[in-house]
Amino acid sequence: MEEEISQRLRILYGSQTGTSQDVAERLGREAGRRHFGASVMPMDKYVMTDLIKETLVIFVVSTTGQGDEPDNMRKFWRFLLRRDLPKDSLTELNFAVLGLGDSSYPKFNYVAKRLNRRLIQLGGRGLQPVGLADDQHELGPDGATDPWVKTLWEKVLSLYPLPPGKEIISSTQIPPPKYRVTMVPSSDVPRSNLNDPSQHNGASSVAPSAEEPYHARLLSNERVTATNHFQDVRLIKFDIRGSNITYSPGDVMMIQPRNSDESVQAFLSQLNLDPDQLVTVKPNDPDTPEPPDCLIPRPCSIRHLVTYYFDINGIPRRSFFELLSFHAENELENEKLVEFSSAEGQQELYDYCNRPRRTTLEILQDFPHVSSTVPLQYLFDIIPPITPRAFSIASSPLSHPGELHILMAVVRYRTKIVKPREGLCSNWLANMDAKDDISVPIWTKTGTISFPGDPDIPLIMVGPGTGVAPFRSLIHQRSTRKVKGNILFFGCRSRTKDFYLEDEWEMFKKNGFLELFTAFSRDQEDKCYVQHRIEEQGGLLWELIEQRKAWVYVAGNAKQMPTGVRDALCSVVQLEGGITEDAAEAYIAELERKKRLQMETWS
Repeated sequence: MEEEISQRLRILYGSQTGTSQDVAERLGREAGRRHFGASVMPMDKYVMTDLIKETLVIFVVSTTGQGDEPDNMRKFWRFLLRRDLPKDSLTELNFAVLGLGDSSYPKFNYVAKRLNRRLIQLGGRGLQPVGLADDQHELGPDGATDPWVKTLWEKVLSLYPLPPGKEIISSTQIPPPKYRVTMVPSSDVPRSNLNDPSQHNGASSVAPSAEEPYHARLLSNERVTATNHFQDVRLIKFDIRGSNITYSPGDVMMIQPRNSDESVQAFLSQLNLDPDQLVTVKPNDPDTPEPPDCLIPRPCSIRHLVTYYFDINGIPRRSFFELLSFHAENELENEKLVEFSSAEGQQELYDYCNRPRRTTLEILQDFPHVSSTVPLQYLFDIIPPITPRAFSIASSPLSHPGELHILMAVVRYRTKIVKPREGLCSNWLANMDAKDDISVPIWTKTGTISFPGDPDIPLIMVGPGTGVAPFRSLIHQRSTRKVKGNILFFGCRSRTKDFYLEDEWEMFKKNGFLELFTAFSRDQEDKCYVQHRIEEQGGLLWELIEQRKAWVYVAGNAKQMPTGVRDALCSVVQLEGGITEDAAEAYIAELERKKRLQMETWS
């Protein structure tokens, strides 16, 4: 007999890095404890026309870039913005929106706020004000999420009480696993079904995607910073002939990385897993999307799962400790895991996990009793999948036919942990040698910046560090078409250490296709950044922007640079235009509204 449920509940998420998905799945588990029939899925997997039939939906959405919606929300959002939707489309819907954002960005939780307004415009009834979780909170997103969720369940249960005779299921009771894992005897599987995913593709008739990436051969992997410079930056080139990949300047290349052989072996040993055991993986809930075959073939070995699927080198979220605690029979381990997953234990969790950047694998090694006994099927709930990494494309389809280039900083740094911290994707790529005939799973997607169609419009580009990547693509493209009016502000530490691609910029200058302004912050006593060069060139920039209607682009690290550049542009407008500070701010805001000032930043 099926358990009596009080109400069907839909939880839809838009997630770029997995955080919103993690929160949505937590809400799904909490809904199950309250006897709701909950289904959790990304927005773009949901049949959008079913929304008019829904009575209870929770939305969990992040904001990316400069106020953009996540990739797996874009189709849903376009549908919701259709002007032909009646104003009473969602009058049956009770909803709540939880946003996950970062208040250091100008458009903090912009997507969640817009979604909340649009649902109300279409007749939906908000159960409570939109939740605004903030990465900058001292406890991270949980600082706002926890009280918001507590209030949400109070509102939901007031509308949809528990079934008669039912109580909220204890939080100490283990929830059912998301996936069903079945062992498969190796004798039942032909060898042809166990292909190595690193093999090159043949020619493709469809555009590669996350579900079907193209395995591009590595052409070259060149370090473009001095060997004695602390930062290792690479110009990496891939062969995409026959891939059916098309791209334009401003687009983004996605890479699906893998774990190192060393970390895979350590994980298999720590969890006492047989690497050659074959399995099939199926969702227990029919609403849960199946993992793509490129990540989990049917069947696949446990070694394959650990190598290509489980993010064992990521920094785990709070839910990891909560779900792991259900399997901890050792009293000391259980006590610590429960503490880390509680609201009161978040500062201690931050000091243990987030501050030193301790990985999932290292934490499992710190909890040897539970890690050696946790059932395989629950690993899919405890450890998230490896997320693809995005890189601005640095090549031009006109100048580099059949190739795709990226400019990548190798992430290596130290914390109090003895072993250096290393970025999964960047170190995997940095250790590759083109002589070894290696291929990498890739696909492309449209970027967040777009360029004008009129070639006569001058372009002002501000790209310190690896932020110059999309502008290399654009400058190559425009110079191939003999288009001038390209102004680049490039910043780095030292002319002799990290002035990437200096020879290329000098060639473009010599041929009249580039006007270059450089800021080398450590080559003199007073630090000099791109914003200082912008202020120095105020007269030129004002003439380009005001008289010639130039477009302005900024790309790079999201810490202080974008704000510094924007402030410098405001100063230029105020000084050269002879207007007040408020009028200059309004002028810059109008450039942003018309897409004549665009920023692509990352943290």
